[in-house]
Amino acid sequence: MNSAIEQMLKSYHVENIYDRKNAMKEIMQEIVLCGLFRAGFYKKAAFYGGTALRIFYGLDRFSEDLDFSLEAEDLDFDLTAYFPVLEKEVKAFGLNVEIQEKEKTKESTIRSAFLKGNTKEHLLLFYADEKVAGSVAKNEAVKIKFEVDVNPPAFAAFEHKYRLPYEVRLYDMPSLFAGKIHAVICRAWQSRIKGRDLYDYVFYLSRGAAVNQKHLRARLIDSGYISADADCSLPEIKAMLAERFDSIDYAQARQDVEPFIHDSSVLNIWSADFFKQITEGLTAV
Repeated sequence: MNSAIEQMLKSYHVENIYDRKNAMKEIMQEIVLCGLFRAGFYKKAAFYGGTALRIFYGLDRFSEDLDFSLEAEDLDFDLTAYFPVLEKEVKAFGLNVEIQEKEKTKESTIRSAFLKGNTKEHLLLFYADEKVAGSVAKNEAVKIKFEVDVNPPAFAAFEHKYRLPYEVRLYDMPSLFAGKIHAVICRAWQSRIKGRDLYDYVFYLSRGAAVNQKHLRARLIDSGYISADADCSLPEIKAMLAERFDSIDYAQARQDVEPFIHDSSVLNIWSADFFKQITEGLTAV
């Protein structure tokens, strides 16, 4: 086993195959972040979303994808330019993976790619335990998806964070919170309510986070949820959230988030009244 991977595994308490797979994926995510740093990716892009919140702010749930945003619009941005250095980095850790850009089937400002490998092979690399790997199908794949928004909403603020052996530029907490509130209000959940959005929303408020109001307004305008002449005042934001909270099936929301957390009892309190009451404490910057 690579010594750096061995060191990172020491911070995980694993009890079952699910825990082992999640720990493996999280470490692979960090290796991708390190590889992108070495490729100079953060000179143009910033890290945001649930995985950024978990790694750098202590969110206590697993997050599947790596989300990035360019600092400024660049519709010609070439994600594949960073693949050679990224591939070199992940192979230096002993990972046997391929990196592929996802072909666009429709016009989009999101560039997507996957880092993909064999689950059984990598469990053996991480844990050197035939018994653990034996419960996994031979053809099961482990995937790390990363996406880049090449036409980002305005007014995000950034900061730099460090993790040995890499540095990342990421959205600051108020800007991250703006993205999450936008998701809570606007995400088209349809039949699958994303309880992870609600879980993260509670996390932000529990940390006393304020929302970047100008960035949230820009996101809501870009989504067509509000018009360009709307003020998007704090009372209006709270009213939008309250309307959304009244429409949610909380049993479905709890089902969505349960596989990603260890203590599902914290979800028992979820209701429209609960979310509307905690939203009274929402502040803005």
